[in-house]
Amino acid sequence: MIKVIAIAVWICAATLGAVFYSFQAAGEKGVGETPKPMLGGLDYVKTDIISVPLIHNASIDGYFLTKLVYTVEPEQIKKLSIPADALITDQVYTYLYSNPQIDFTNKQTIDLDAFRAAIRDTINTRVGANLVHEVLIDQVNFLSKDEIRDNWLRRKKSETASEMTKAFKDH
Repeated sequence: MIKVIAIAVWICAATLGAVFYSFQAAGEKGVGETPKPMLGGLDYVKTDIISVPLIHNASIDGYFLTKLVYTVEPEQIKKLSIPADALITDQVYTYLYSNPQIDFTNKQTIDLDAFRAAIRDTINTRVGANLVHEVLIDQVNFLSKDEIRDNWLRRKKSETASEMTKAFKDH
């Protein structure tokens, strides 16, 4: 019986010693590296869909549609005297109209990284502070005027067909 008690006390002492040693070792080295927050403390704000008509040779070629998400510090955005969405929309228009060489029908000429960086940098320069940390693209699309016309015609045909079906059912 004394041997069993001695073994139990020895196991408890060894376990306590191991736990104590592991806490000491972890305290000196740290428990791995502390993870770096990607953009901790920032708010993610979504814009509405921004629609920019693209004009070439005095006619509309189509519409650039985008929905953006940008990261800002909550304290900084509260200091703005104009809405942030208006600022972002203005910068999208400015970027697209100041870069007429972008051909949206050719996807190889579109540099989304340059687009995001230009929006971020011009807003920060305009505000005079590091307001926008990152611009993310939630949605981007280009609709030519032919695609818009085709969609309108299809919608018109389906409305006409449904009106005719309804009129037929009523009689």
